[in-house]
Amino acid sequence: MARVVRFHRHGGPEVLRIDEVQVAPPGRGEVRIRVRALGLNRAEALLRAGNYIETATLPAGLGLEAAGLVEAIGDGVSGFALGDAVSIVPPISMVRWPAYGELVTYPAEAVVKIPPGLGFEAAAATWMQYLTAYGALVDIARLGRGEFVVITAASSSVGLAAIQIANRIGALPIAVTRTSAKSQALREAGAFHVIASAEGDLQAGLEQIAGLNGVRVVLDAVGGPGFVPLTSAMAPGGILIEYGGLSPEPTPFPLASVLSKSLTLRGYLVHEIVRDPARLAAAKTFILDGLATGALRPVIARTFRFDEIVEAHRFLESNAQFGKIVVTV
Repeated sequence: MARVVRFHRHGGPEVLRIDEVQVAPPGRGEVRIRVRALGLNRAEALLRAGNYIETATLPAGLGLEAAGLVEAIGDGVSGFALGDAVSIVPPISMVRWPAYGELVTYPAEAVVKIPPGLGFEAAAATWMQYLTAYGALVDIARLGRGEFVVITAASSSVGLAAIQIANRIGALPIAVTRTSAKSQALREAGAFHVIASAEGDLQAGLEQIAGLNGVRVVLDAVGGPGFVPLTSAMAPGGILIEYGGLSPEPTPFPLASVLSKSLTLRGYLVHEIVRDPARLAAAKTFILDGLATGALRPVIARTFRFDEIVEAHRFLESNAQFGKIVVTV
């Protein structure tokens, strides 16, 4: 038996409960992991609330990131040994492979050995944020040295990962945050410029930084009315990559800017990288190299215990965090 976090009805953080369940041995091609830490993501709050791209069959588990020790290995698996310290790449289906538990089983191709010097908490805070940011900025946008890149929701784990990746390749990250409360922390995290969108004119601020040429690459997690000033400040031929939808307000289609500048507005999910072995291999190499050199450093906002999962989800939805929320098991 093992403790797992599940929800038996959709709702707020209070619907989460810890159940004891029987965990089957790993099947062919699978690895079972004794979990030591979990990384929290907004997608998990959406699944819990019934608003995610997947539909859960209740009672349902949840979770996309974990790190721990290999406890059992299924037939046909090579390259791992009992006791190996590993983390998991976010699976295509959170419903099929939930991470919130003392014991979890994953396909071997989703399991990665933790590099030396990286603890369980940092390892559990690695893959979702860096894969998401890498896929958008490097794989899709081909962001280059000396280019400006606008990063909204910049204090989120993905936003901070994007700032670090931009710096690693020599680009100039412009962090967009709602208020100036986190401005200094964002500068210390590597932001070249910081704009508080609720305290000034976002378009004017971007144009003052980037000049008349505009910004070619925008990584946006918000949507909503911000689409208008963002696209107005973009360069001809620019690309806006949308990976979220945090704004509760409608998102207008900026027709004039899209037509006059031949802009690309592109939806993006990290699944694009995860389901493509070649792209995933390139991403792993980039991220592991960055971790080894210190260019990539997971920022952990706060750590909770496993039995504080409800409080952890409340903090997740508070938007007060700067970086990743981690739960220890």
